[in-house]
Amino acid sequence: MKQGYLSLVLHAHLPFVRHPEHEKFLEENWLFEAITETYLPLLRILAGWQRDNLRARLTLSLTPTLCSMLEDPLLQKRYTRHLDEIIELAEKEIHRTSFQKEYHELASFYFDRLVGIRNDYHRLHGRLIPVFAEFQEAGMVEIITSAATHALLPLLLSHPTSIRAQILVARDHYQSCFGRAPRGIWLPECAYTPGLENFLREAGLEWFFIDSHGILNATPRPRYAIFAPVLTPNGLAVFGRDLESARQVWSRDEGYPGDARYRDFYRDIGFDLDFDYVRPHLPAGDSRGFTGIKFHRVSAGKTGKELYDRKDALQAASEHASHFFSARTEQIGQLSGILDPAPLVVCPYDAELFGHWWYEGPDFLDVFVRKACGPQSAFDLTTAHEYLVRFPRNQVCLPSASSWGEGGYWRVWLNEKNQWILPHLTVAQERMVSLANSNPDPDPLTARALRQAGRELLLAQSSDWPFIIRTGTSPAYAERRVKEHLLRFAALFESISSHRIDSHFLEGIEQKDNLFPDLDYRYWADNTALLR
Repeated sequence: MKQGYLSLVLHAHLPFVRHPEHEKFLEENWLFEAITETYLPLLRILAGWQRDNLRARLTLSLTPTLCSMLEDPLLQKRYTRHLDEIIELAEKEIHRTSFQKEYHELASFYFDRLVGIRNDYHRLHGRLIPVFAEFQEAGMVEIITSAATHALLPLLLSHPTSIRAQILVARDHYQSCFGRAPRGIWLPECAYTPGLENFLREAGLEWFFIDSHGILNATPRPRYAIFAPVLTPNGLAVFGRDLESARQVWSRDEGYPGDARYRDFYRDIGFDLDFDYVRPHLPAGDSRGFTGIKFHRVSAGKTGKELYDRKDALQAASEHASHFFSARTEQIGQLSGILDPAPLVVCPYDAELFGHWWYEGPDFLDVFVRKACGPQSAFDLTTAHEYLVRFPRNQVCLPSASSWGEGGYWRVWLNEKNQWILPHLTVAQERMVSLANSNPDPDPLTARALRQAGRELLLAQSSDWPFIIRTGTSPAYAERRVKEHLLRFAALFESISSHRIDSHFLEGIEQKDNLFPDLDYRYWADNTALLR
């Protein structure tokens, strides 16, 4: 008998960034880097687990915006071009470093790795979503959805039809990608407030994740803390994030990724080498940027950053995976002696941490899962669905309002830097409801305009824009995106209301913001049954 269970959850998400009006666009590189360093390496690892007949279990949230970009032919073509350019740069680096042995070996490593990534991408014909779906059908992965554009749902609570649209559009899109309805959902930013479960229930969802304090402060207090799910009064299961395992990976001071042997994320030849030399290979040719070729590790010697040693880094990943496995074994062993049901430890992380931010993260995952699937493991890997099938009877509680991030609530997404967004969203949301209510049977052109209005509103609601404005990573771009979507929505609202739709304008923004082709604008119509 196993002493307990562990659920490993990866949340894969990127905002919708697609600019066909430009030949190259810097922020599209967010997707390209994640494909190269996270998504394709993850597929390789899954294939290895399947080949070796491991009883691996992984929960993976693939957000609707990410799925839309991965399936977009324009972005697929641009990613192939991006890979070709970086491979060409790696080949140049092999020649440039011919008389620098350690640099030369690293350049050769990057060249071989990138060529392998390109071969994988071509073999899959640029389509990753069907491969993830195959792993789901094989029982190795449970793929869940998120809100349509990763909106912070508690901030929409004053406009319930906007929450409804975010969730129902996401459900429909998941169905189109995976041929079945989603069982679970990742609430964006783990942000929950009482009442959201009513919208999730309408969409047919069965469970969701929240941060630890959302469970620990539930009413009544949960008997088993975060080590068993609770049920909301309307029957949805809620799983809480484990604090200890989160700290071991995420903590700035204690987290594994800060080990001196790992590759440094920020030191990149796109900033180090002669500008004219790297310019043809940069994500935006007029300014420096990341290429993904990095020769240094986290540690700093007397003369600055030391050279990256791949063998040392892999050794560190193996050591940390072994430590993580031992810590979870000890934790579950202690809990099993206290709790009546077999304890469950839920370990959710951003998927992009593994590979993109923490280059050796996929190797860490591989070693850990192989240990967890071994005959000596004291716990089983599981998913939320599997756990509920095995343990369907759970305590009924109402979780408290919560999120992850600064302060444990939603200050990151509503503060002095980005608070200007919410009043504009409020007006647009009210206008979208009026459009949906007043157009029950539109002509084809009006129906197109209504669908596009819905897309623009959804994109303006994305939690990514206020987050970026707050953190200051690309604030000008994020502010521009909010304003563009709101202005496009306003123009559509006026044209639909006045029955003067400009088909050329409509076609232009349909080509730019082309996600959710089957969007149902009627989701914004008043639904009194849901709001009671």
